[in-house]
Amino acid sequence: MLIVAGPSGACAHDGGRLHPEQQGRIFSVMDGVRDLNLDDEIEFVTTPKAEVQDLARVHSTKYLTELEAFCNEGGGDLDPDTYARSDSFGAARRAAGAGLEAIAALERRGDGVAFVPVRPPGHHAERDRAMGFCLLNNVAVSAASLTAKGHRVLIVDWDVHHGNGTQAIFWDDPNVLYVSTHQWPLFPGSGRAEEVGGSDALGLTVNIPLPPGATGDVVRCALDEVAQPVIDRFAPDWVLVSCGFDAHRADPLGELALSTGDFADLARLARAYAPRPGRLALFLEGGYNAGALRTSVAATFGALLDQPNDAEARTSGGSGREAVETTRRARDLAIDTLGLASLAAGGQW
Repeated sequence: MLIVAGPSGACAHDGGRLHPEQQGRIFSVMDGVRDLNLDDEIEFVTTPKAEVQDLARVHSTKYLTELEAFCNEGGGDLDPDTYARSDSFGAARRAAGAGLEAIAALERRGDGVAFVPVRPPGHHAERDRAMGFCLLNNVAVSAASLTAKGHRVLIVDWDVHHGNGTQAIFWDDPNVLYVSTHQWPLFPGSGRAEEVGGSDALGLTVNIPLPPGATGDVVRCALDEVAQPVIDRFAPDWVLVSCGFDAHRADPLGELALSTGDFADLARLARAYAPRPGRLALFLEGGYNAGALRTSVAATFGALLDQPNDAEARTSGGSGREAVETTRRARDLAIDTLGLASLAAGGQW
């Protein structure tokens, strides 16, 4: 069963036809969902706006107040990449609320996988700053709602850009493990392997920076060799995915070389990380080529639901093999330097 919390953002938060983060992305995503022909195996849930108290778990109230006022005054450019309009705060609250509804639907059913096809995206939004097309951090809002109930949450971020906002929000949270594969160097400039978490969550940030041209076999190897041991020790109750498709080789904003078949593989890995059915939700982040976005969505959820689809072949042979070993050594050195040799050796948190 696929639970879709949305779509949201197809008729709001308009940055214009030339901005890459545009309304048409949602139409491409939903075309991908429809291509699966799920019939009775899909459930749509409503997307109410997140309450301020839900947002305030990860964003400062000062930032929320200022962003709302900025939008109410007509909006404008928040930075060279990020805009807001008069309806953008409402759209961002609805995007964050969709994630909360997805979690609630999974809890009610105790089965299935959830998809949150919303915009604006979220993983660059920090506690008190919008950036990288993102206003509110959707995946972080949902993760914080789960940790508030005592759950341990794994966030897997396979967007081509590092999720600096998510990392910063949970930097010191022992109940959240953040794992990111991303191109390096690239916006926003964070996500080095040496970034391993704060004093209360040392070792619970796992960054896997990859060079341009890295193919799917490299990403899978990195997750298996660098992230999997940490995930096993962390033993998450829930898995949330910052599901960006801009690592596809056709995307204009990145230079990784993944195919739709690679996203299908990544989806299967994410499903395996979850402790049982009904504990996996995927949140739309990047993806700016309409055709690749559509086919990547179909491949991803086709794999999760064991539905046949026309995914591209998996990719291999690109650059980045040496980056996996470099990442592992850099991470282990950072942990050892911080006095955490036991973690590197497989100890418990």
